[in-house]
Amino acid sequence: MSNRRPSSPSSHVFTRRHVLGAGLTAGLAAGIAAAWPGWAQAAQIDPDAPAGPAPAGPGPGPAGLRAQDDPNFHPVRFRLPEPTGRKALGTTEVHLIDRSRPDPTMPSGQRELMISLWYPAGMFGTAPFAKYMPPRTSVEVDDAWTGEYGLALPSGSFDFAGTQTHARVDVPAQPMRHPVVLFSPGFQYSRFVNTAQVEDLASRGYVVVTIDHSHETPVEFPGGRFLPGAPESEPPGPDQIRAAVEARTADARFVLDQLERMADGRKVDADGKDLPKDLADGLDLRKIGMFGIGLGGYATANTMLQDERIAAGIDLDGTLQDDRAKGPFGEVAERGLDRPFLLFGSAETQRTDPAQDTYDASWASFWKAQRGGKLNLALAGTKQKAFTDYQFIFSQLFHDIYGEDPIITSVMKALVGSAKPARSVLAQREYIAAFFDQTLRRRPSLLLRGDSPKFPEVRFAR
Repeated sequence: MSNRRPSSPSSHVFTRRHVLGAGLTAGLAAGIAAAWPGWAQAAQIDPDAPAGPAPAGPGPGPAGLRAQDDPNFHPVRFRLPEPTGRKALGTTEVHLIDRSRPDPTMPSGQRELMISLWYPAGMFGTAPFAKYMPPRTSVEVDDAWTGEYGLALPSGSFDFAGTQTHARVDVPAQPMRHPVVLFSPGFQYSRFVNTAQVEDLASRGYVVVTIDHSHETPVEFPGGRFLPGAPESEPPGPDQIRAAVEARTADARFVLDQLERMADGRKVDADGKDLPKDLADGLDLRKIGMFGIGLGGYATANTMLQDERIAAGIDLDGTLQDDRAKGPFGEVAERGLDRPFLLFGSAETQRTDPAQDTYDASWASFWKAQRGGKLNLALAGTKQKAFTDYQFIFSQLFHDIYGEDPIITSVMKALVGSAKPARSVLAQREYIAAFFDQTLRRRPSLLLRGDSPKFPEVRFAR
């Protein structure tokens, strides 16, 4: 699995070499040469050059980061932001087999998926809190961010498997009906790296279903069987992106089918696992939304185009074309939708000024063609990864290892933008929840009427 950043803003692929290159062009090199001459040499990497042996350097340190004293290298367990809703949380994993789609690489011979359901829990559930990631997935994601082309940290620095969430495993659900929201992650990203957003929605009374897209995102199946994500050797071309969007769309529609079977009381888990008590009865499938980041946002719009069961959707900073620079547009960008949709962009994506490098013509096309309700928000001071948990994960990791070295601010800006993680997370949570509350629950929100003094960093694009 790779956690790669698009080579152009909000496109689909962003290699960690581009992260380092972005850090240099952002001005990190100015202080690095004096603070850590060896790293300044190691950081001079051509983001588009083939991978090769890393130049010799003095030792680990992300993008020239160096503490006053020796770095305290150790596995870092992260502290997820507290959910803002009133509901206790539960979570369960479900193994699905789509028998309509052959896949000879799977033991079943058909396409297999792993999903998680995050839900409001009953008052008296007692069970362990879920870990952030299962063990093998944790190793894979840690490997993607450490090593010679990662953040130059020792392997094992990201202790995702030891990090605790706010949801208890398989506890009974709150015995009432809740709207359902699907989530599709970014290209090659695990379904777990947006847990802070997912938990918050669940704490406000939603059942959130997160999907790993096999062969693209890393997937760990019951019993420890592990399927890595797409190889990171070369950025995918437009044909691969289109194929990934169509595969994700088929996955999401299949998951909707299985949720309907769950609600009818049928068992859907491939290994015969039962759902937690009251969870099936709590699925209000008259009120379904979907959201995703990057390619997951593109897949959200495309799934809505093909499946009217989804009443509202959100695209978090994802282009709606197969190549950000060259196209072609996705069909949804040309046709629009007849149901509400929110384009929520970082500072690197906008549709109103074609003269800027941040202009995304597919967003402009979608906006013009959109027939249902539409909103376009921009979160100032952010890059695409700010819409994932990496915004606070990087901050906690760097401070735990390097203390209060002031260069952390510059490195964070290169990776996720200049927005304060706590403010950015809160703004995203509030606007995502407000949108689904208004479109699925018919609860109008003042936040969605225009720029708010509560969140001056969020701007409406008209």
